[in-house]
Amino acid sequence: MVKQERLIPLAAMEKIIKKAGAERVSDPAKAALKEVLEEYAVKVSADAVRFALHAGRKTVKAGDIKLAVKK
Repeated sequence: MVKQERLIPLAAMEKIIKKAGAERVSDPAKAALKEVLEEYAVKVSADAVRFALHAGRKTVKAGDIKLAVKK
């Protein structure tokens, strides 16, 4: 069994899926959503960092994140 880094807790994944209407959520479903969301978050964050650096800043701001999502 490979231990995953805990960036986003599995309990949060269950809450998200249940908020979408599920009555029950399997552990593999929680893990799959966690993996997808973390991969997406890393891509968005990397783009946001590039936008901040392009603007001459070391600090990533909310606007950088929002711009990265629209990209």
